[in-house]
Amino acid sequence: MLVRGVSSLNVMRTHIAILLASATLLIIGRSVHAQNPPAPQASEQPAPKPEDTELWQPEPKIVTPGTECNAPPSDAVILFDGKNLDEWVSAKDKSPAKWIVDGGVITVNKAAGDIETRRSFRNYQLHIEWKVPENITGSSQARGNSGVFLASPPPGTGGYELQVLDSYNNKTYVNGQAGSIYKQSIPLANPTRKPGEWQIYDVVWTAPTFNSDGSLKTPAFVTAFFNGVLVQNHFELKGDTKYIGKPSYKKHDAAPIRLQAHGDPSLPISFRNIWLREIE
Repeated sequence: MLVRGVSSLNVMRTHIAILLASATLLIIGRSVHAQNPPAPQASEQPAPKPEDTELWQPEPKIVTPGTECNAPPSDAVILFDGKNLDEWVSAKDKSPAKWIVDGGVITVNKAAGDIETRRSFRNYQLHIEWKVPENITGSSQARGNSGVFLASPPPGTGGYELQVLDSYNNKTYVNGQAGSIYKQSIPLANPTRKPGEWQIYDVVWTAPTFNSDGSLKTPAFVTAFFNGVLVQNHFELKGDTKYIGKPSYKKHDAAPIRLQAHGDPSLPISFRNIWLREIE
């Protein structure tokens, strides 16, 4: 009986010790919690408002549009207004351009060769209208052939050509028809009007840029509308235009725009209403 009593007493003492230890830990925990309160919750973000994504600066410059869609806007550089060729020179020797101006229209003088703008440009929006004679003859590339060289670096024999050609019921290789980037990009459509009717190109040109060592930094891009129809959609050029061989880039700066006096035997084509807007 004495042994059993001693054992019970020891068990009781153990229970009491455990209870005392637990109480002590609880007191210590409360004390620590009081000294180190939990970090406050981050305040809620304000609800988004429409004004958060509104930009008020810089304001676009004001440009007065033309009186109709083909007329030049107020900030345009007028390259031909039907009066004279003051903005153009011979591409081969920079002498005054010798194409024919009559009735508000320029007609190609094939014997005089290509003409180019007096000024050089980088990036721009170009408007140019052209017409193949109603009584045009020939076929394929020998029928109303010309070209708009969107940049023609010195010596004025190369560049990047947007093809001009009678492509109304006139079969030819598709990367050489009207609206093509010659020998590089087939036009997305053929919206050519009949010979004798005016055709319209509206072009956005992004000139290539080059590193100091002459290597290509960024390629040229062109978007073109032909009679209001998209025919080139931000096309990346692989280099300049080559009749034979593959296109390639050679370092150049701002360059003139050149109009081609093609050597085919068909009647010469005409141009009118040429203007551009420089893009910064």
